[in-house]
Amino acid sequence: MELTLDGVSKHYGETTALAGLSATVGDGEFFTLVGPSGCGKTTTLRLLAGFEEPSAGEVRFDGESMAGVPPEDRGVGLVFQSYALFPHMTVAENVGYGLRFAEVPGGVSTDERVAELLELVDLEGMGPRDPTELSGGQQQRVALARALAPGPDLLLLDEPMSALDARLRERLRRDVREIQRELGVTTVYVTHDQAEALAISDRVAVLSDGRLEQVGRPRELYRRPSSRFVAEFLGENNVFEGSVVDASGPADETEGSAVRVAGREFRLPPVGAASVAFCVRPAAFEVDAGENRLTGEVLDTEFLGETTRVHLQWEGRRVVVAVDDPPEGGEVTVGFDPEDAWVL
Repeated sequence: MELTLDGVSKHYGETTALAGLSATVGDGEFFTLVGPSGCGKTTTLRLLAGFEEPSAGEVRFDGESMAGVPPEDRGVGLVFQSYALFPHMTVAENVGYGLRFAEVPGGVSTDERVAELLELVDLEGMGPRDPTELSGGQQQRVALARALAPGPDLLLLDEPMSALDARLRERLRRDVREIQRELGVTTVYVTHDQAEALAISDRVAVLSDGRLEQVGRPRELYRRPSSRFVAEFLGENNVFEGSVVDASGPADETEGSAVRVAGREFRLPPVGAASVAFCVRPAAFEVDAGENRLTGEVLDTEFLGETTRVHLQWEGRRVVVAVDDPPEGGEVTVGFDPEDAWVL
């Protein structure tokens, strides 16, 4: 199923939850909505599910307007953050619940469909158990199997991993991605976890205050953010602002532009403006290397296993670098090359 959000807005009284959101999700795509709390992610999911109607704009499934179409007629499977399993039913009864109201896909019996899905989510043989006997990760797998049981054309997942511990969350998100690929079901996933969004998505849409900041493939968004918000929200980033003192123009790619930040000049790719904001990822810095250098005081270090994050104080601001062999303290000089900076 291909779904389209065409200029969709949602207002609750004087509060705007969504403002003119337009996006298209391709058939079989894993599409993730990411952003801070209150940015409109869950509102978008509720509009797709049919629990809410847009104040303006249109939601279309395969080109057909969903205006007035109730949730049960949309062919949508929904997985909640809280699992929402029925405690008085067994695991198998939970998975098969939606099949009471829909035709069983594949021409098999309900029991066969339930067994098939429990095997798919790696819960084979657990059908007779009560949900309370399962771990949080297992309960979320049951919720996923229940959503998939009627064979939905669209799968919606509303922060399904947020209640799980970090290791389990990482393993389960890989499982969800593998299942989605195997079934080829169009999926819209909501999360506030930037790393999760980048790890499992075909494309990511970054929302802020009900507006779409940027949409694209994970590597594109991470390496080429279109705004300061995206640069700072998706992973750690150092954002600098300065004035252009020597602009060679886009015709001269070798020279680039000189930008003065806090009294120091940095060489960047060509910039066609008088002032500029640019970002440099922590991993782009090297100790005593790089064309653009700065010397800062070590404030703190964080050992992260494969690398160490070092917080520097430079010209009244904090600069974060990621290095393999960090200094113990005092001052350190780090640098980056012009191609490692991205102009916003």
